[in-house]
Parts: sequence; structure tokens; C-alpha cells
Amino acid sequence: MTGLSNNVLLESRGLTVRFGGLFALNELNIDVHNGEVLGLIGPNGSGKTTFLNVISGVYSASAGKILLGGIDITREKAHNISSYGLSRTFQRSRLCLSLSVFDNIALGAQRTLNNGLWHNIVQRKSFAAEARKIAEEARELLHVFNPALPDKLFDPAISLGMIDRRRVEICRALIGKPKLVLLDEPSAGMTHDETDQVVDEILGIRKSLGGLTIIIVEHEMGLIERVTDRCVVLNYGKKICEGKFRDVAADPVVREAYLGQA
Repeated sequence: MTGLSNNVLLESRGLTVRFGGLFALNELNIDVHNGEVLGLIGPNGSGKTTFLNVISGVYSASAGKILLGGIDITREKAHNISSYGLSRTFQRSRLCLSLSVFDNIALGAQRTLNNGLWHNIVQRKSFAAEARKIAEEARELLHVFNPALPDKLFDPAISLGMIDRRRVEICRALIGKPKLVLLDEPSAGMTHDETDQVVDEILGIRKSLGGLTIIIVEHEMGLIERVTDRCVVLNYGKKICEGKFRDVAADPVVREAYLGQA
């Protein structure tokens, strides 16, 4: 445990990730506060997705520490980190397209279930009740995104369009009632109008699930401007600026990183 401020949910200290001689993250210090939406932005290759991968256990840190709710998760495996209340989406769709919408969403509820073969066999009534509860919660989440989606709960995921698949992925990340959600380019592959819809829906989810903490990696700056409370800008694996979007967007160091000139 650590002497964290009650307002800090996640912190990285000296976080470093090396691939051979390349520093993907270089002594990165970031605090994420309870209830905030933090935008993580920067040029391609700046380390944004690497940061999400290392705090979610996909990659291992070469040095430094990651603390989630005061617990050191630096060396934890991904499934253990999930049990502490962290969930995520990925840049590319990770849905099992042959499974139903319900099955895909239910995969995200594992940490809240009474798992185990013995439970499933012996406590069938309890298991069935849990499944009904997940289905009801899934319908409620889907309705926030698209009122027509709850009617497709038991349709195969392959039958959905791109934007609805992304909605299902976000619902899967939310169904387990996480403390921290990582959204990696939620607007990837979408049109401008679809991106606007996703922005409104993220704002709606935040309102309906008060207290949820979100980290968003995104290249669509309109989305970042509308949904985030604060931004951290990375370049070559280092933090070069942080603050409100309007402030970091005007910062000459940030402009140079993106444009090659101040």
C-alpha cells in the first residue's frame, strides 16, 4: 500500500518500457484522479497505447511502478489487474463475432460472478439468476448507446455494423462495474457523424455511471475536447505537457511535437 491521496486512483512513477534499445515509455509519471476523464494524446508512436498496455498487464514494465487504488500492480498479470477494477477496449475490435451480443458482454462480467465449475453445476439456480441479472444490466447499458440495441441482445455480433460493435465493446468494458476504464481510440473506423454519436454516448454513460474514471487515447481532437477534463501529452515516451485541452492545444511544445514547428 502507499500514502496516496484519496483523490488519486492510478499513478505511474518512473514508468519505463523498453523494446531492445527503444524506449517506448521513458520514466513516465502520471496521476489519474477519481472520477475524471483523462485524455492521453500525442503523435503516432509517442507511447499512448503502450501506456494502456502496460497498466492493463498486456506488456511488462522495464522499470518503475504502477499503483491502482494504492495497490502495486506493476508485476500483476492482466486477469489479476482486471479483478482490481480495471477494464479496457482496444483499437481493433476484439469481439467474438460468432457469439451473441449477450455472450460478448457477459465476458466482461467475470470478476463480479461466483465463478467455478462446482458453482455452475451445483448452484444452477443461482447461476441462472446471475445470468438474468447480467442480461438486464446489458440491456440498460445498450439502451444508453442505442435504444434499438437491447432488442439485438441475443443476435450474433457479426450481424452488427461497426459503430454498434464498438458500442458492444464499451458495454463489455462497463458491465463488470470497473473503477477505471481504458478506451483506446473509440472512434477508430468511424465517420465524423458516428464519432459525434460516440461522444454524446460517452458523455451519457459518464452521467449515468457517476464516479467512473476513464482514460481515453484518441486522435480525433474534437472528441478529446468535448469529453475530457484534462489531457496528458506524450512524445517519444515522455510527458511533455498536461492540463485542460484548450491549454495543451495552444502550448508551443505540443504544437512542435505534432507539426514539427512552434
